[in-house]
Amino acid sequence: FRSVISGQIPSSYIGHNHGVLHELDEQIDIFKNLTKWCRRAYRAEEIPMLTREALRQLKKNRPRPVELEIPYDLWSQDAEMTLVPVEKGPTMYPDPTTIAKAIDILKNARRPLIVAGGGAANENLREDITNLAEAFNAPVVMTTEGQGVIDINHPLCAGNTVLWSNPIIEKADAVIIIESRMRSSGGTHLALRPDQKLIQIDHDSDELGRNHRIDLGINADASPALQALSVSREGPCASEWKPEEIADIRHKIRQLLVEAAPLQTSILDAIHEVLPEDSIIVPDVTNLAYWCDITYPISRPNTYLDSSYFATLGYAFPTALGAKIGNPDKPVIAICGDGGFPYASPELATAVQEHINVITLLFTDGAYGTVTGIQDRQFKGRHIGNVLHNPDYVKFTESFGAIGVRLNSPEEIGPKLKEALSADQPVVIECPVPQLDTPWNTLMGKVS
Repeated sequence: FRSVISGQIPSSYIGHNHGVLHELDEQIDIFKNLTKWCRRAYRAEEIPMLTREALRQLKKNRPRPVELEIPYDLWSQDAEMTLVPVEKGPTMYPDPTTIAKAIDILKNARRPLIVAGGGAANENLREDITNLAEAFNAPVVMTTEGQGVIDINHPLCAGNTVLWSNPIIEKADAVIIIESRMRSSGGTHLALRPDQKLIQIDHDSDELGRNHRIDLGINADASPALQALSVSREGPCASEWKPEEIADIRHKIRQLLVEAAPLQTSILDAIHEVLPEDSIIVPDVTNLAYWCDITYPISRPNTYLDSSYFATLGYAFPTALGAKIGNPDKPVIAICGDGGFPYASPELATAVQEHINVITLLFTDGAYGTVTGIQDRQFKGRHIGNVLHNPDYVKFTESFGAIGVRLNSPEEIGPKLKEALSADQPVVIECPVPQLDTPWNTLMGKVS
């Protein structure tokens, strides 16, 4: 979650349209559409209180970015001010009556299911979700953003797969959604039957039932809500899930992925074999990373930093730099394509200068691969604007003082990644790949 302190022209010029250097007409109006909260300081004395409020808003309800605008002249003013500590917001406890209704639904369900979203990972609800799963014998499916909220080896872990490619959802008769917006994008919506009971937990009341009908909404902080559900349950539950059944579903999904995408799964397996469990992976908007979303086993929450439904091309490399600064002792890997990496590739200078030893796995096919696939399917192969003219990425990387490596084949990725983990410089490993298709185009209709 990001807090931005932005500059502004001197306060006496704001709103007069004098053409002052860097002037924007009502700059703060731009941020109103990009943030949950934004304010401008007009006096230096206001800065401590506004900073305090910005940090409070940053994590209030559903965390979203905030912006504080400080005009240029305020930075050099002398003023009497007091730094005020940030207050922690009050805990939102669930309504006991609603909890009782949820317990009744889950206890009587023969196939209860838990779906954990990005908020569950952000709040590190691993223990709470595991306890809930065990209390009701309910398997757990994680969205791309929610991966890692249950141990991947736990018998109730139903896999780190996106919702539309996991047949366990079809088998469920009651589903409890934890801190997920249940967003729908690219046809990958949560496909529920009318007879399935749906409970949604979210501390942001606006999200309850926004993207899908629900039978019961619990507006509360997830942790106390989950604890109340687990602790208050009494007597036996009707769940009929068997560990071998869940394991069989996971095995079939895995086999489907291997058969549908042998190259992609072999590459991701090689990466997984080398990386420690606490590694942080940052996928970009590229076909290999899409397969990573549904194939790579994530062991811990907040170690898979996805751009989610916004699909920000060029997101991975600069985000990985920030992740490495915040986690200097953990390996941080950016998974990029040649369409997205150039967006922020000059930040290699920053990486070298500041000793940010991020490893970038750069998969190149000489095209905007997803766009090419869309043009092939929808426009009978009539292409426009899809071909890339790439530089020599080894020389490009080395020109900044970082380490550049080009693989002769994907089979080399494991050994080269292992070498890169011990490097004391940023590393870019280029791996040429053929044109790959997206998982949703490959798998839709094949999961059962």
